[in-house]
Amino acid sequence: MTQSFHLDTLAVRGGIERSQFGEHSEAMYLTSSFVFQSAAQAAARFSYQEPGNVYSRFTNPTVTTFEKRLAALEGAEECIATASGMSAILSTVMGLLKAGDHIVCSASVFGSTVQLFGTVMKRFGIETSFVTGTAIAQWQAAISPNTKILFVETPSNPLTEVFDISALADLAHGAGALLVVDNCFCSPVLQRPLDMGADIVIHSATKYLDGQGRVLGGAVLGKKSVIHDGVYSFLRIAGPTLSAFNAWVITKGMETLGIRMAAQSAAALELATWLEAQPGIERVYYPGLPSHPQHALAMRQQKLGGAIVAFDVKGGKESAWRVVDNTRLISITANLGDTKSTITHPASTTHGRISPQARQAAGIGDGLLRVAVGLENLQDLKEDLARGL
Repeated sequence: MTQSFHLDTLAVRGGIERSQFGEHSEAMYLTSSFVFQSAAQAAARFSYQEPGNVYSRFTNPTVTTFEKRLAALEGAEECIATASGMSAILSTVMGLLKAGDHIVCSASVFGSTVQLFGTVMKRFGIETSFVTGTAIAQWQAAISPNTKILFVETPSNPLTEVFDISALADLAHGAGALLVVDNCFCSPVLQRPLDMGADIVIHSATKYLDGQGRVLGGAVLGKKSVIHDGVYSFLRIAGPTLSAFNAWVITKGMETLGIRMAAQSAAALELATWLEAQPGIERVYYPGLPSHPQHALAMRQQKLGGAIVAFDVKGGKESAWRVVDNTRLISITANLGDTKSTITHPASTTHGRISPQARQAAGIGDGLLRVAVGLENLQDLKEDLARGL
């Protein structure tokens, strides 16, 4: 399906290739392998001389539908699906870098990303420099001759910091590096990093692409020359593969991506505005608020503010936990992107395994809470939080 269609249409119809049965809904191909017509065809498939499916560790029609649909939404030449968002980041690094290479990463990223770059990849000889703040000068100072990747979440998890994608892309390209953007919080209906110069986009499809908290999935997108030769080769060998079932669930979830993101973003803005007026709150972090430090940049890069609201509760951990424990409606869970609103205390959950110094550098205090706004009645959400506040 061509890019002449609008995103809402691509989210419903992109990537569909009907079988001989002419099914209307996307088919689910639950098979580990595929049958060849001859020994010669098998040899041609394995040697890439003939296109077609070989083994579901690296090719499957249902997964291909998901990949084509997401690629159409992001404006990417190619998409490689993975088992989770973290496996998408791992596949990118392992597929494109080698021992002796260097990464510059924002300090404001998901806790597991910090661990992957700062601990796991270090054992393989890949070093990472974490930069704080949104000043381009800090990124510039951290770049060295062996820097191969600049990695950023925008908006960031959990403080919703917004980074200038175009400026970072220019900086990366000037250093001969790639800019990798985790677009999990916005999804392609709110932000398309490739259009602003990014080289690779990462997704945890577990979040807004599925949208209902059902399955795990991830994706890496970009130019075919980068994605296929590097990331796909790693996935084919190592196998951090998205299952056909999960691919089908996420593909169906994407059909409502546009209307969900619009509704949840509108609710998040109203909730953030309400939270700013509560006496028990020190500060609210939401890109759609004029008080957000990067509000103007966010409104240039994003269509809406997104559905994640973070806020500091006066009184630190004790007060923050009281808010969490007094909820009766909002789910206490670390996942986000669901139609059901969730709440988490990042310092003791998503970022609990990184060092206190790293949390401090990322601005994650003991009083910080993150709410992923779902589709419930907004008054009910306000009352649920007000009970603890």
